[in-house]
Amino acid sequence: MTGFTGELPPARFNLTRYCLAQSAREQADKTALTIADGTGYETLSFAEIEDIVLRLASAFRLLGFDRGARILIRMGNSFDYAAVFFAANAAELVPIPASSMLSVDEISFILSDSQAAAIVHDGLLDLPDLPVGCRLITPADIAAFKSGPRGQYADTAATTPAYMVYTSGTSGRPKGVLHAQRAAWGRRPMYQGWYGINSEDTILHTGAFNWTYTLGTALFDPWANGASSIVYTGPRDRAIWLKLIADLNPTIMASVPALYRQMLSDGGLSPHAIGSLRHGLTAGEAMFPGLQKEWLETTGIALYEALGMSEISTYISSSPSVPTKPGSPGKPQPGRSVCILPVSGDDEPLQAGETGLIGVHRSDPGMMLRYWNRPDDDQTVYRGDWFVGGDLGHFDDDGYIWYEGRNDDVMTSFGYRISPLEIEVAIMRNPAIQQAGVTEVELNPGMKLVTAFVVMREHETLTAAEVIDFASNSLARYKVPKQVFFVDALPQSGNGKIIRKNLSSLLKQSKDHANDD
Repeated sequence: MTGFTGELPPARFNLTRYCLAQSAREQADKTALTIADGTGYETLSFAEIEDIVLRLASAFRLLGFDRGARILIRMGNSFDYAAVFFAANAAELVPIPASSMLSVDEISFILSDSQAAAIVHDGLLDLPDLPVGCRLITPADIAAFKSGPRGQYADTAATTPAYMVYTSGTSGRPKGVLHAQRAAWGRRPMYQGWYGINSEDTILHTGAFNWTYTLGTALFDPWANGASSIVYTGPRDRAIWLKLIADLNPTIMASVPALYRQMLSDGGLSPHAIGSLRHGLTAGEAMFPGLQKEWLETTGIALYEALGMSEISTYISSSPSVPTKPGSPGKPQPGRSVCILPVSGDDEPLQAGETGLIGVHRSDPGMMLRYWNRPDDDQTVYRGDWFVGGDLGHFDDDGYIWYEGRNDDVMTSFGYRISPLEIEVAIMRNPAIQQAGVTEVELNPGMKLVTAFVVMREHETLTAAEVIDFASNSLARYKVPKQVFFVDALPQSGNGKIIRKNLSSLLKQSKDHANDD
């Protein structure tokens, strides 16, 4: 099989310039972003956003950071989060977008591991003690930077580091995925291979600015196409999405399967209620059985699913030009080279119908540069010219991929990849706990909960709520188990490793549990 067959990026390429410069020049006054906070709407034009970004970029340069210095963003759901991200990139720094749900311990690890030169803080979220040499940039600093001189886009190469995201792995230690400037260009196969986007579109994204799914789908891609976007920053309100659709007339909605299912269960959906939408996009986790059919029957519009990973973003999808096939996320996007490799053995791709590891050709411009300071992982994720992230699947005779889960223990919750080992380590910091095993348990079809099975030390007792509360002190909320079961022993292999796939069989002997919170 050949490698990437789409158009390659120019040698000199900057992510932020690609997303903003042309629209700011050719349609300066057009609304690029509408921010809904639950009380009203604020709009920003392409020219206004570019001006803010380049003033911030100039200030970052004047602070004297080395080129390529890492800048961690510790902020809540506000436009300033996005502005800092793009400005740092425009200044040839490497922003690290971090979820606001990360704990202080998790932020401390990322600061240390990335050797961040600075952390941009909103003054609200908790901070750890900062490492020596790590600068704190405050809200007052950001406000002052916005009124400073306007800078220019950095003249970067397509392969210059652009940003870094931290993701869980099988080792339980989060690792930095370093992306190049070309990553924005590498999203071009999504434009028609998933979105069906044009410059007249407005995308409503239900995520927060501090989620990479939102940064890519609500900002990178619509702005690069001269389209507009809507992001909600107000209190979580189940009814807000239909109100935003009615008030702002988006043409494409992007979310996760759980939210679409929630909208169906709440009632009120109809072709009239979602009148402006042409279709919806869904990613982050596999679609629940029957969701696509029920959504189409209720609203009259399709949901187009995409399969992706932190190392490349989405690369398989359905779209207006790739009809949905229930149960499959779709086909490889135009230009991408995807194969199925044997789980073990040689690098010869398998035939249709044969299950193996999904591989993406390393020539894809969306592929990461490398893992941050993890050379061993860089070696193990490639099989010849194929990046293999651990997803299992097979092709059918029509060229659709059928996703069959993970070949390792990594779980998915609310669109985030989660390592069970990371959760187990956090739980076992409690001195009353002897052992813990974590897996996903399917309560109902399509509803899986992160679940912990705990063995207590002799003469020690805890409630499920106490275990959950303890874990929440060091884990982001989406990583905290939703259920805890107390058992006498965990299934183990001959060398003492937990057999996580057998944990669910312990449910019958459990002594106590906590329901979904």
